[in-house]
Amino acid sequence: MKTLKSRPWHHPKFWSWAAQILVLSLLGLLLAYCSNNLVANLQQKQLGFGFDFLQSQAGFNIGETPIPYQPTDTYAQALQVGIVNSLRIMALGLILATLIGIGVGIARLSSNWLVRQLGAVYVELLRNLPLLLQLMFWYFAVFLSAPPFERRIRFFGDLSLSQRGLLLPNFLPRLSLLTWIVCVGIGVAIAQWVFRTLRRRQLNGEPASPWFMGTVTVIFWGCIAWVLTKEFPWNLQLPAVQDNKTIVGGLLLTPEYAAILFGLTFYTAAFIAEIVRGGILSVPKGQWEAARSLGLQPNLTLRLVIMPQALRAIVPPLTSQYLNLAKNSSLAIAVGYPDLYSVSSTTFNQTGRAVEVILLLMATYLAISLTISFVMNLYNRRIQIVER
Repeated sequence: MKTLKSRPWHHPKFWSWAAQILVLSLLGLLLAYCSNNLVANLQQKQLGFGFDFLQSQAGFNIGETPIPYQPTDTYAQALQVGIVNSLRIMALGLILATLIGIGVGIARLSSNWLVRQLGAVYVELLRNLPLLLQLMFWYFAVFLSAPPFERRIRFFGDLSLSQRGLLLPNFLPRLSLLTWIVCVGIGVAIAQWVFRTLRRRQLNGEPASPWFMGTVTVIFWGCIAWVLTKEFPWNLQLPAVQDNKTIVGGLLLTPEYAAILFGLTFYTAAFIAEIVRGGILSVPKGQWEAARSLGLQPNLTLRLVIMPQALRAIVPPLTSQYLNLAKNSSLAIAVGYPDLYSVSSTTFNQTGRAVEVILLLMATYLAISLTISFVMNLYNRRIQIVER
């Protein structure tokens, strides 16, 4: 005969599982209700559900097409152009925002009063202004207010700023790029193994130069790539202007692209700067004093002692700022840049497929955000292991 304590509902695990099953059941019922409501509304408006419209002819132009596209192409191809345009903003914005943010964050801790105050003004100004307002400033007050192309502002030869945009040099890949990628990739992999091996010896008190040998390894494999190809992987193409009108070569950043890129970059960099400053300040002062007692220069102290420890506090909030930059790129529609959101809006207006377009938008941004989170979490786990 079972005692009272042996009955299932007297065990904590029973109620734990019961609560989880109840919550999942309620969520399932809510999802079923929303789905039925959606199907009923679509049937009432005589609309079907499906993604067959993606194979229909788009019939509209896109201002910037980094991949081949014509109005006669399908909606699927148009959305691909929007995705590529969004990725162009996100990728370059993440790199530039990180570099600027690290520089400003370190500047805020500088012993130089002027440098420290300039960093503080930058952070407090850009961090407390709405992003949309900053995008409008870059677009209308900077690029659209620039002089016409005939009276463009020149710097360093034919590099210029005008109402057409920002004209810069362009790096064109050569056929040898794949060989360089393979050789340098092998060099980096071997350099990591060399660095870890020499680092362990260094921690055991043996003489070793892990950074020097790792750098030499990468340079050696770069030399092998040079011997195999006899050329660099990129060709620097400088812009030229013919008849003061026609641009030949170079890279032209349109006002729309430059406005969203600069706005997102400088806005996000202000937050990254505070994250970097807080991470550096989280390192105990004893670490600074120990580095000074060993005779390390300030730059070596920051690079070899402080930053490896500060990364443990920097990376988690930095991931949030990367995700914010990726999601804030959807504001590009405010300055007329044809990103994914802009192209999707045009697609929705022409097809009337609101649910399908929104689902595609949500899935794309979710995939991008999860990819960023996955990469940053991997890096975060790596530096945590190094710290231990």
